[in-house]
Amino acid sequence: MAANWLPPVSLTASGRPVFLPGEVERCLLPAVDLESENPGLAPFHSGLLVLTSHRLLWIDEQSAAGFAAPLAAVVHAYPPKKSIRSMFASPRIRVQVSVSPDGRIAEDGVRSEVITVVMRGKNDPDAFYCRLLEVLRSRQWEAAAVAEHRNTDSGIAEPPMAAAARVRMPVVGVSGILRKEQELWESTDKSLQEAFQDLNALMSKAKDMVQLAEKMRLKLLSSSSASGNADDEEMGSKQEMQDWLLSVGIVSPVTKESAGALYHQQLSRELADFVKLPLERAGGMIALVDVYCLFNRARGTALISPDDLLQACTLWEKFDVPVMLRKFDSGVMVIQSKARRDEEVFARIASLAQKPDALRTGISPSDAALTLGIAPALAKEHLLTAESKGLLCRDVSPDGFRFFINLFTEIDPIDIYMIKNNGPAHVWSSALSLSG
Repeated sequence: MAANWLPPVSLTASGRPVFLPGEVERCLLPAVDLESENPGLAPFHSGLLVLTSHRLLWIDEQSAAGFAAPLAAVVHAYPPKKSIRSMFASPRIRVQVSVSPDGRIAEDGVRSEVITVVMRGKNDPDAFYCRLLEVLRSRQWEAAAVAEHRNTDSGIAEPPMAAAARVRMPVVGVSGILRKEQELWESTDKSLQEAFQDLNALMSKAKDMVQLAEKMRLKLLSSSSASGNADDEEMGSKQEMQDWLLSVGIVSPVTKESAGALYHQQLSRELADFVKLPLERAGGMIALVDVYCLFNRARGTALISPDDLLQACTLWEKFDVPVMLRKFDSGVMVIQSKARRDEEVFARIASLAQKPDALRTGISPSDAALTLGIAPALAKEHLLTAESKGLLCRDVSPDGFRFFINLFTEIDPIDIYMIKNNGPAHVWSSALSLSG
């Protein structure tokens, strides 16, 4: 019943909201209730509130359900009340929104309702209210109007009469010294603004390029589904283009400024969504250091530290995500898909090690990497794990590591010279006899 007055929102596999083109995350608040002054509308209890540049999202992380209120439907936002009673109650912010005839919050509503944002956790209502006002005043959902407004603002120059009216006063007494200090500060501030102007422009263009890449990728996806008769070469080139565009960047990366205390939790969910495609291309397993490089490249200017990445990966144990962090006995840390089972990997390694050539010369990490479709360093970790399980034996030489199928399990303690007819030892003996 609660979903009747708020439109639903799509969520990713890790529980992150699916953002609209150009939508940017601005603030996150945990343990928030949404209530309506209309008693016929059921409230939302204890969810994650996400304020973006376009919408106000409420997500129930337990049931993986989300709902959204477009900011274009907000008529007015009331500041939190300051009273003795409010000091002992949960902070509340009332928002007046327009409602459509069917009772849903919409931009073209025919009447208005008041919904209340109740903050149950340790949140700062004043900071959230200021951020909400900032987003409402920016009206970023009106992209064309905002862009034109920005261009107009950037073209405003100081009137010549105002510049001519400035008269440089002589430095006399204490007031002259203070005036000189003020001019020095203004000059320094102007120099800093000019120095960072190019950097800000570059960051702004980088965000625009990320949004353009996302639009092109969605267009390629829609065209691929519409034209099903394309040849394999054309489909392959489109898939390669989609993968390249996906690696260009993340449209709305999680930052400490927007997420606050929920930074690592939301970063963990965002990372789980991001690594799905690299894992598919890497055979279901990828080194943590490679993920760090790929993820930071996709985040653009919002870089994260190695500690943040590691902490985000360790939080996957608390969430229902299809990926996991794994640490081998040697200390190598990788990210792998939960669908990837060691038993399947060991079976493929055993099949490779029992081939005639492998029985004579053994297999190397490079051979296993080609079979498993992963990096040689990770293939070596799998071989060492298989050795610890008693599946393989290792031979260390100046040429490196060579692994052989374990034939000691085929030896009969009663007759150690007897070779079973249908076993790896028989195949090994036959391969040696054929090699002379």
